[in-house]
Amino acid sequence: MEANRFYGMMDRYLRELDAMGAVIAITADHGMNGKTDGEGRPNVIYLQDLLDEWLGQGKSRVILPITDPYVVHHGALGSFATIYLDSGVDLAATLARIAGIPGMAKVLDRATGCREFELPEDREGDLIAVSGRHTTIGTSRSRHDLSGLDAPLRSHGGVSEQRVPLIFNRPVHDWPARRLRNFDAFDIALNRAQ
Repeated sequence: MEANRFYGMMDRYLRELDAMGAVIAITADHGMNGKTDGEGRPNVIYLQDLLDEWLGQGKSRVILPITDPYVVHHGALGSFATIYLDSGVDLAATLARIAGIPGMAKVLDRATGCREFELPEDREGDLIAVSGRHTTIGTSRSRHDLSGLDAPLRSHGGVSEQRVPLIFNRPVHDWPARRLRNFDAFDIALNRAQ
């Protein structure tokens, strides 16, 4: 009931903006996928635990950019991780070993990953790991309390969550000759819609 009232309010605002001739672009910041196995249990790769087991304590550090206080649907688990390795660790061998984990979609070295995902190299670790559609990445099992989940685990941050709707209220001319992304809403709404 509360959600319907909110949507009704937004519809009225959007209708008023449209009547004034405004270009309106509606999109989302990211998609979301269920991150569970066939029986509905959380499907998590605890990457820091694995690296500690393989390389030894203190030889690596896994950082999840999704870690935030809102944990009721994603438990501070995401589909993207950056990994810092101690200088003595064999980067290529570690990359190959992580890439072999079931549920891992992509593991790239810093330069390749930053090029592919348009990230600044000075802010990423030695490796970038992205999990598959139904798998998520955690650091250590002890650092993720999933008892607060109010529904089956779902999360975002991977390639499989990049597709989102992009809707305009006016015709768009001269579409860019590439796949559009949500942030293209600014260019199209300001420069290309009529």
